[in-house]
Amino acid sequence: MQNILITGVSSGLGEALTELYLKNGDSVYAIGKSIPKQFERYHNFFFFPYDLSETFMLGVSVKEFIAHHSFDVVILNAGILGDMGSLSMTNTGDIKEVMEINTWSNKELIDAILEYAHAKQVVAISSNAGNTGFQGLGAYSLSKAALNMLISVYAKELPDMHFTSISPGLMSTKMMENINSAANFGSISSSQKLEEGIMHTPEETAKLLVNALPELRAQESGSFIDLMTMDYY
Repeated sequence: MQNILITGVSSGLGEALTELYLKNGDSVYAIGKSIPKQFERYHNFFFFPYDLSETFMLGVSVKEFIAHHSFDVVILNAGILGDMGSLSMTNTGDIKEVMEINTWSNKELIDAILEYAHAKQVVAISSNAGNTGFQGLGAYSLSKAALNMLISVYAKELPDMHFTSISPGLMSTKMMENINSAANFGSISSSQKLEEGIMHTPEETAKLLVNALPELRAQESGSFIDLMTMDYY
């Protein structure tokens, strides 16, 4: 059985991944704001409550939770969308708030793992927004671009760990509902309405991701990969 560390497990992909791993008998170590009640019945579920926007204390705070553990896979899933609208009308404070969770919390957690624990494979949940930039989702796009580069640099510095930044594709989540709602009301360009694409449930995406993990390890560490097409960049 494996040891899995996941951030952001209360809903969406993180929740689906946690459920999948727990039912498989793997041990899941989760970090997030509040414990998901549906997982309390599992003896192999371990939870550390923490607001990942508080990055300045993250490393010290999680020390006892992760110390001396060897994680087969670390999935950096926690993320927020931030305010939607033109980048010129988005203030720097709002951008920093998105960056704290989507980018810097991942750096702090990787650094804590290096100091207190061990990990074989690190998978950061990113987005194609980090490659192409989505109009109306400036802060989110910036945070994912920075996350992709963060993973690329760590891959070069830490050859004993395997890193991947991955776009999971379109999912029927609250975040996607918010994007489409903003498009309907003109907050973002109608061209950014993504509902015409192939939409998967979080559960379907979780299965695809878990099944793809061995193939991800076979690719160059630090790559950005689109899960839906398995294109490599």
